[in-house]
Amino acid sequence: MTATTITSKGQVTIPKRLRDSLGLKPGNKVTFGVDQSGHATIIPVGKPAKSRFAGVRGKLKNDPLSTDEIMALLRGD
Repeated sequence: MTATTITSKGQVTIPKRLRDSLGLKPGNKVTFGVDQSGHATIIPVGKPAKSRFAGVRGKLKNDPLSTDEIMALLRGD
């Protein structure tokens, strides 16, 4: 177990080992709860956040796109 400190705003840093174990990335949502034995739980919610750049990553190497096409992909058009 790793200890962490609660800030004055009630925030904590989730230790890297736990983030890695749960597959958490920046932008992911989690829920917190308490089980019947009084232990706190943290559960990832839904799919991991997808970068808005993920759809175009590597595209220029394989299929040259115009600037307008790249912008449309980044905007999700």
